[in-house]
Amino acid sequence: MNRTKALLAEAGLIVLAALDAVFNRPTEYWDIGVVVLAVGALLFHRRWPVLVFVLTLPALVLVGSVLATLFALFAVSVRYSHRVLLAACGLVAAVGYFFPGLEFAYSRTDMVLTVIYATMTAAAPIFFGRLVHAQRELALRLADIRAAREHERVLDAQAILAAERNQLAREMHDVVSHQVSLIAVQAGAMGVSTRDPDMKAAADNVRKLSVDTLDELRHMVNLLRASGSHTTGLTPQPTLSDLDRLVAGSGIETTMTGAAPEGIDTAVQRTIYRTIQEALTNVRKHAPGSTATVDISHDDTDLTVTVTNTPPTRPTLALPSAHHGLVGIRERAALLGGTVKAAPTTDGGFRLELRLPRTSSRR
Repeated sequence: MNRTKALLAEAGLIVLAALDAVFNRPTEYWDIGVVVLAVGALLFHRRWPVLVFVLTLPALVLVGSVLATLFALFAVSVRYSHRVLLAACGLVAAVGYFFPGLEFAYSRTDMVLTVIYATMTAAAPIFFGRLVHAQRELALRLADIRAAREHERVLDAQAILAAERNQLAREMHDVVSHQVSLIAVQAGAMGVSTRDPDMKAAADNVRKLSVDTLDELRHMVNLLRASGSHTTGLTPQPTLSDLDRLVAGSGIETTMTGAAPEGIDTAVQRTIYRTIQEALTNVRKHAPGSTATVDISHDDTDLTVTVTNTPPTRPTLALPSAHHGLVGIRERAALLGGTVKAAPTTDGGFRLELRLPRTSSRR
């Protein structure tokens, strides 16, 4: 609906520019030609605003058609922020507006008034265009802030969930492992003290089961400490097959290169997925308008995932951050014996590298 209104408004302005040209009554063939050129060029003001502005100048100088040039100057000021460019275009428009009257003899007062009027006429679309540009930038920044706040809310929820899981893991380790250890010790003592073969075999079996239970308990504790995402245990965890969907839904122009080796462990796949997810989230928060490259490579010893983004093309916002993201992926990498490095690049972008040993990726 908003786009339709904008198109209708632009169509109305083009019609007004055509009527303004007609009211100036071009009579010569070249006058009619420059008027048609100026009005027709306005159809391409979004793609080539500077070129369209230049093409409207002949109609301004020869015929006195003002609206086409002012509309093109407005399009230039909406598109570009370069002050020298805007000042030059405004000066050219003011001179072009003043030019048709040079053939008449102006008094000193009329000359001053005409110069002032020409300057104000050229400055008005520039200021209005910068106002529209600022409004659009503000809307984008507000959208970024809303997305950042939502992301922080999710991170806080994940941090709370991770804290609860860590507390549960500690309690499970303290209580259950203590009891199972006592069972294993007593079973071992029973196996040493008894002379009954059947009792000795039963005691050894209890001791073996206790040791196996402790190993399973340690594994469960590690899983609880590593888990902190918003998904539940019944929800399928993401794997490398979900990367395309992740990249497509990130809202960032991202290039994927390389591939992971076949048959890597699902825990490694989840770590890679979460690392890329966090990196793209940080790109969207801290480098608006940039592009990203995700590279997955491997050799005989290491599996490396690198996410690099270009410098932001829009103003970077000083958004609040709890810094849970990088801490979380470093902990995930550490559980697999890997490392995470994050640092800015020389061109103003950012680079995050996850390196995992190949021994942790084999099933």
